[in-house]
Amino acid sequence: MSHPTEPPVNMLQFYTTAEYPCSYLSEHLARSEVAAPAHLIDAPVYSRLIEQGFRRSGLFTYRPKCRDCAACLPIRVDVANFAPSRNHRRILRQHNDLISTVMPLRWVPEHYALYYRYQQARHAGAGMDEDTEKQYGQFLLASGVDSRLVEFRTPDRMVRMVALIDVLDNGLSAVYTFFDPDARGSLGTYGVLWQIEQCRRMGLPWLYLGYWIRDSRKMSYKSRFWPWQIYRDGQWQQPASPPAI
Repeated sequence: MSHPTEPPVNMLQFYTTAEYPCSYLSEHLARSEVAAPAHLIDAPVYSRLIEQGFRRSGLFTYRPKCRDCAACLPIRVDVANFAPSRNHRRILRQHNDLISTVMPLRWVPEHYALYYRYQQARHAGAGMDEDTEKQYGQFLLASGVDSRLVEFRTPDRMVRMVALIDVLDNGLSAVYTFFDPDARGSLGTYGVLWQIEQCRRMGLPWLYLGYWIRDSRKMSYKSRFWPWQIYRDGQWQQPASPPAI
């Protein structure tokens, strides 16, 4: 797709952060390569960056650049060739009563209350479990690209899950999802399956799932949406078969 007025990626500057404790591999230190300035990173430019392994958090666009580790691998699902497994079909049936609504980024008190409950239950002590309303807004509601919220409600209008997605030239990016930690079934998996189907409806070939670390239990679910590709050595590669986890 051509964008005559978009700033080329080569107008950006890239810098490397200082090292900080890795969130996924506790014995490692991490650092990131950051793209700047943020105001030049609009939807077309970000579409180019994500193809090179970048990711965003709020207005912060980055990719791992660790000194002695290359465990974080960008991963994307091949939408056209994806077929749900028996377990995926069971999860889809479990949650087929949920009503999804796509909306622009905006403050919704119910969303923040659910986010806070989710962080307290799933990531206690990790820092985000104490996020204020301001921090929540900076993380999920600040974006310079084409971003949308998707809320999933029960028939009696209870919010069960919220997903933040970015719309790219060639796919969707699953930025972050949070859900009722007490709900039955695998809501996070259902959210990914919903986004795969949304890609199909929009004619988009890829669903970007961020980074996958083979040795991280937190990220093992990402490898269950086969076939997928990983970005390594400057190119997207599809393994001959899914690695054993």
